[in-house]
Amino acid sequence: MNWRIAPLLGIGFVLLSYGTVLVFLAFDRDSHSASDTIRPFVITMAPVWIVAIAAARVVLKRS
Repeated sequence: MNWRIAPLLGIGFVLLSYGTVLVFLAFDRDSHSASDTIRPFVITMAPVWIVAIAAARVVLKRS
């Protein structure tokens, strides 16, 4: 593992986590039930996390 890339991936993970919380709060603001919040949240954030994890694996394999 390249030690110069690891801090950048860590910062990216923190920013992605923060963004995930903000997206959840945005969905939760106007919802009336748990399914009004959870289903759109998962549909929105699952692809983002899948792409982020795949990109991190590619970056770590190169180094």
